[in-house]
Amino acid sequence: MTQAAPTTLADLRSEIDRIDAAMHGLLMERSQIIETLIAIKKTQVSGSAFRPGREADMMKRLALRHQGLLPLDTVESIWRIIIATFTFVQANYSVHADISGGDAAMRDSARFHFGFTVPFVTHEDARAVIAAVADSAGDLGIFRMDLGASAGVWWQGLIGADQPKIIARLPFIERPDHPAGTPVYCIAKPLTDAAVREIVLYAARVERWSEQLRHGLAQHLAEVSASAADGSHLALLVAASGETPVEAIRSALEPAGLKELTEIGSHAARFAFKSVR
Repeated sequence: MTQAAPTTLADLRSEIDRIDAAMHGLLMERSQIIETLIAIKKTQVSGSAFRPGREADMMKRLALRHQGLLPLDTVESIWRIIIATFTFVQANYSVHADISGGDAAMRDSARFHFGFTVPFVTHEDARAVIAAVADSAGDLGIFRMDLGASAGVWWQGLIGADQPKIIARLPFIERPDHPAGTPVYCIAKPLTDAAVREIVLYAARVERWSEQLRHGLAQHLAEVSASAADGSHLALLVAASGETPVEAIRSALEPAGLKELTEIGSHAARFAFKSVR
């Protein structure tokens, strides 16, 4: 016998209460699994639980399956808080942010993606954020992708095997009118087994700029994301497809007088999504 659907206001409220209790129960069940995970790993090293590739994949799947009245903005925010908070429970960390372009957008980005449980620390520029992450046990840092020429060679602090690296591009899901839509890089100390390499970032130094350089990179699915004077040389931040061999990037830059080429991070490819409400 099929149970009749609720028809009265009291019945509907009772169903909402049942669903709310079930969601809370599932969150507590998730916390028990995390507690077991911590016991198995036998470590709570700060920042060690962050998995940007897995998170990007989770957010893509969430967007693709979502439907109904509830805005995707709300669903994404809830999931981001769940993920970030449970990551914090596994291994405490803070989020350092560059507010040189304004505090509001960066605070919105940090709170949307990492919630209110994770401490939020502000800095005067991207270099200070990189330095703070480098000096931490395992914190994260965020700053705008487009910092402009006045920021100089801000990525210099990411060069070196033990230096922080770019590990994510936020937001994971791009769409018009995103409540935390400012494109930012997220950095952390090097992740040995958790980095996603759909887009790989390189720091390069060349003797001069040329359109041949731009064309050569484009042929290998790469582009210059930022540039700044570096003494008598030109410093470049190059973004390339993870499928492009580093040798191809090197050969595209050599006609411009390549002096240095170093990988400084990677992240998931852009995932643009137009929600239907």
